[in-house]
Amino acid sequence: MYSIASRSADETYNLGETLGALLQPGDLITLNGDLGAGKTCLASGVGRGLLIEGRVKSPTFALINEYEGKIPLYHMDVYRLDNPSEINDLGFEEYFYGNGAVLVEWAQKIIDFLPQQRLEIVIDKDPHQEDTRNIRLVPHGNRYEQLAGELIAHVRTGN
Repeated sequence: MYSIASRSADETYNLGETLGALLQPGDLITLNGDLGAGKTCLASGVGRGLLIEGRVKSPTFALINEYEGKIPLYHMDVYRLDNPSEINDLGFEEYFYGNGAVLVEWAQKIIDFLPQQRLEIVIDKDPHQEDTRNIRLVPHGNRYEQLAGELIAHVRTGN
C-alpha cells in the first residue's frame, strides 16, 4: 500500500492526470471515499491524462460515461445501484475486459463483482485540515503494483 497527501483539489486533479497518462487498455481503477472526498476530481484528472477533450463528469445518474482519448475511458459510478447484482444486468463486465481503462466510483458497493486484479484508490478527508486528502493506493496484482510504483515515482519527482 502507498499513501499520498493531497493538500488541494488541484493536487488531487494533478495526481489523476499523472495516473491517466500511465493507464493502458484493460486497466481497472476503483475509487472509494465519502461524498465530497474528491473521487470525481481525481477522475477528471485521469481524463485529462488520457487526453480526453472536455470535462469528465460523474455518471451518478447515467451509471456509466464513455470517453474517447488516447485510449477509451469507461467511467462508472455505482452509488445508486440498489443491489450489487444489478451490475450483471447492466453488462458492466464487458467493460472490465475491454479495450479501454475502467474507473469505478463507489466500488466497495460491488466488490464481489469486480475482477481481483485492479488498483484500489481510497480517498479520505483529513479531519484536521479541510482541504487535505489522504489518498491510499492498494494494488491488487503485478500490473497494479507496477502502476502504483510508477505513480508514486512521478509524484515524488514532480514529473
